Amino acid sequence: FAGLADVSISEDIPVEGEITVPVASRSPDEDYSTLDEPVRDTILRDLKAVGKKFVHVMYPKKSSTLLRDWDLWGPLVLCVSLALMLQGGSADSKDDGGPQFAEVFVIIWFGAVVITLNSKLLGGTISFFQSLCVLGYCVLPLTVAMLVCRLVLLAGSGTVSFIIRLIVVVAMFGWSTLASTAFLADSQPPNRKALVVYPIFLFYFVISWMILTFTPQ
Repeated sequence: FAGLADVSISEDIPVEGEITVPVASRSPDEDYSTLDEPVRDTILRDLKAVGKKFVHVMYPKKSSTLLRDWDLWGPLVLCVSLALMLQGGSADSKDDGGPQFAEVFVIIWFGAVVITLNSKLLGGTISFFQSLCVLGYCVLPLTVAMLVCRLVLLAGSGTVSFIIRLIVVVAMFGWSTLASTAFLADSQPPNRKALVVYPIFLFYFVISWMILTFTPQ
């Protein structure tokens, strides 16, 4: 390196190139952040998104809307609502209904997790939370069935009441199963769809059975 000390660089040699980084023009939408919007707008936007998912469940068709923008707010509200209606303990009763609430809550979420894991092990192409979102939102028809059954039981618990509840529960059970399979159909391998649909059938069947056999205390 002895020769390097004698090497000098002339000061009048221009430096080539540009050191500035070109910045592309950005649209106003890209500069917009949800951190800058009012809390009211954020809440209304989330409620609107949840409402749209409810509409998709009530009118099921092969769509990726529930999969593309997934959330767990709707499933949580439906699960809590169904568990509260199923506990049915009166205020003066010694049984406060707590175990029933816990059982319903655990059955719904544990069942959804098991079905999701089964779907992933069979080669499903959707994420874990996307599947939970679809299964949770598709509990909506059964929640409506539970509400109708509670109203029917207010009029009495005879044979006519049981027949009405049976028709409503069976119809909503089929609705929930068809809606969930419609949303999850394209994400499963064609030769393994039956192995994915069977656990979903059992999942909603258990919930339907709990609704049908419910009797207020």
